[in-house]
Amino acid sequence: MTIVLGMPTVDGVREAMAVLREWQYDEAPMQLHPGDIGWNYRFGTAETAAVVRTWSRDGRILAVGMLDSPTLVRMTVAPEAFQDEDLARQLVEDFSLPERGVLPEGAVAVEAPLGLLLHDLLSKEGWGADEPWTPLFRDLTEPVDDPGVRIKSIGPEQAQDFADVLRSAFNTSRPTREYWHAMSAGPFYAHARCLGAYDDQGTMTAVVTVWSAGPGRPGLVEPMGVHKDHRGRGYGRAITLAGAAALREMGSSTVRVCTPSSNVGGVATYKAAGFEVRPQVRDRIRTA
Repeated sequence: MTIVLGMPTVDGVREAMAVLREWQYDEAPMQLHPGDIGWNYRFGTAETAAVVRTWSRDGRILAVGMLDSPTLVRMTVAPEAFQDEDLARQLVEDFSLPERGVLPEGAVAVEAPLGLLLHDLLSKEGWGADEPWTPLFRDLTEPVDDPGVRIKSIGPEQAQDFADVLRSAFNTSRPTREYWHAMSAGPFYAHARCLGAYDDQGTMTAVVTVWSAGPGRPGLVEPMGVHKDHRGRGYGRAITLAGAAALREMGSSTVRVCTPSSNVGGVATYKAAGFEVRPQVRDRIRTA
């Protein structure tokens, strides 16, 4: 049967997020998580719907993608479809032809989990590999260590502090208090927690947002950041532990995160919080 590329409505995004939840399991490679789309809701509901893509056969979604930027699509497929040749060929075609409405001409990138037949077909088409990223996973069977600092749930009153920490942590001017309000109004925030770490003077020093895919499934850390004025004092480890503990309370079986391998400090922080390094992954890139 024909595989159909879809650009879902707002309601269609909810369906895409629902299947993404079903596709999360502890043995799965690092892949697109419903929390990734949940975090994208900081830009707004309509804006999030505009960047989601689905691939369906006979009315059943087999793959979900999200344009993290106009030139980068992050995607995954149903577990039983990792080696589906018809799907893989359709994906390559849709990624390669700008008129399909996924990626433009020129330099573009695809983030896809290891083990997909898609990778073999992209290689045959001349796609290369980008800089390495490091996935890190942590089991949540046992209780998580106390973070050792004051942790507080972030609500509307802390939205500005949340934005300030993120701007400093990622050296960007983009986060605003509206980010938190839009994200928290999204359809998946009921499965999320946003936490802040505080110093003895009551200043927010670090933040984390974590996303559950449901009981018995892996959760996601996205994002975690420490204000530049408070680095090197253990707040990154502390807020990561707090996030892991929150996910465990929500029923998550494991927690995962992926960061550029060049981010040596970030990798060290997650390892200090009990995360284990997994084999590096690379986006697939077309340079012209």
